[in-house]
Parts: sequence; C-alpha cells; structure tokens
Amino acid sequence: MIRNIAILLVFQLAGETLARGAAMSVPGPVIGLGALFLTLLAVPGLAERMRDTADGLLAHLSLLFVPAGVGVTAHLATFADAGLALAAALVGSTVLAILAGVGAFVLTARLTGARRDE
Repeated sequence: MIRNIAILLVFQLAGETLARGAAMSVPGPVIGLGALFLTLLAVPGLAERMRDTADGLLAHLSLLFVPAGVGVTAHLATFADAGLALAAALVGSTVLAILAGVGAFVLTARLTGARRDE
C-alpha cells in the first residue's frame, strides 16, 4: 500500500513540476491525475495492483472535508456579513452545474441517436 501511495504522490509531483515549470494554467494535480489515468490504461497490471489502495482512499474521502469545516468555523464573521450572497452563490452554482449535466446528457443522447424507449 505504501508503494501505491508513493506512485500517486510521484504522479502528483510530476504534474506539479510540469505545471509550474511550463507556467501552465492547469493545476499540477490535474495533470498528474491525467498522466496516471493514461498510465493505468496502458499498464492494466498496475491498475489492478492499485485497486485496493484506491478503494481505501475513496472509502475515507469524507475526511478531506474536515479542513473545509474548520475553515467555515474560523470565518463565521465573514458568513455573518455576506451569508446571503454566499448562499445565493452556492444555490446558483449548484443549479447551474445540474443544468450543465442535464444539457451534456441530452446532447450526448442526441449525438449517439439514443431513443427514449431504450
């Protein structure tokens, strides 16, 4: 498991190095994740080997929300001052994200020729 986590961190480091070195606007971890994805497609044995580690990390993904909760409690004054605007932005962005997903689904269904009865 340690070796698999090291592989994940190496890809993140490589992506970060590339992003900063080439002054790219894409975040380094995104580049590293893309490179990892391509590597896992090219080397199926590696994908199978990393499956348990990935499942373990995903099972505890909720732990990553703890820092966000601490940040919220640390900035309660900000929420008191701009709470209505923040709530509107949150609800608005959620609605827009859902509508974008629906639009992408409908467009994909039309482009692939899917019918309603399928």
